[in-house]
Amino acid sequence: MPGGIINTSSHPRLLWPGIHALWGQLYEEHPVEYTDLYDQLDSEKAYEIDVQITGFGLAPIKGQGAAITYDSEVQGPTTTYQHIAYALGYQVTYEELQDNLYEEVSKRRVKANAFSMRQTIENVAAFLYNNAFATTYFTTADSAALCSTSHVNTTGGTYSNVLNPAADLAESSLEDMAVQIMGTQNDRGLYISINPMSLHIARQEWFNANRILKSVLQPDTASNNINVLNATNAFPGGVKMNHYFTSAHAWFVRTDAPNGMQMFWRQRPEFDQDNDFDTKNAKAASYMRLSVGCTEPRGIFGSNGP
Repeated sequence: MPGGIINTSSHPRLLWPGIHALWGQLYEEHPVEYTDLYDQLDSEKAYEIDVQITGFGLAPIKGQGAAITYDSEVQGPTTTYQHIAYALGYQVTYEELQDNLYEEVSKRRVKANAFSMRQTIENVAAFLYNNAFATTYFTTADSAALCSTSHVNTTGGTYSNVLNPAADLAESSLEDMAVQIMGTQNDRGLYISINPMSLHIARQEWFNANRILKSVLQPDTASNNINVLNATNAFPGGVKMNHYFTSAHAWFVRTDAPNGMQMFWRQRPEFDQDNDFDTKNAKAASYMRLSVGCTEPRGIFGSNGP
């Protein structure tokens, strides 16, 4: 209607072209990533407590006719996983119900609710990694940072699960990290079989990490040497990118040490709905309860790339 005035009451869609499509738009989600960061466990308690127990030391020489030397286990520090509840809801007003908008707005809002709950899980899971090199928000049972040069052995002394000095992700630093992991000792100073499993990086290192681990020959060199990391399958779990890591150049290696990075589910996400008597609004909400932590720091090694 050139030069005229549109009657918006009879043509509401003409006033805001495409607005219905905009309201209903939901972005695609990244695939689930938090399961790469933690072993998934279920809990039926208000909290979980892990108690570390040492084994025995080396066997001493037994002299002829002398008594056997007896050793004993030593209790180490305890790690408590305190489950935290997260919940988010939405409402469909009585007026929206009366105007037959329930199906349209509820479908949109339930998708938005599920999206937010998923994002919450991912952010909670990434939080420990994002604060791995400081004691500000999280410490392991020995009061050290998640990745630290001063983790305490129960029987005395310290050990490190961090590359020192810190280094950016590169073939050489990955080899150094693998060598460090393979030389890990337990609290009694005995060498234990712990191997690197997966490499965890931010999106900024995605291409660099794949170039390093998947090249047949040594990357970024003119030599004809094989890429030993690739040839020996040094990281059988591969590269795991996490979109929720906040540091562009910090990187981590998960090992096969037991009781390392753990996520306990007290209650997995549930969706429920009901009506409010006073407002007549339809109410819906999602609820979940979980905790994350680390019992055995030897399960994670890191480098706070400069």
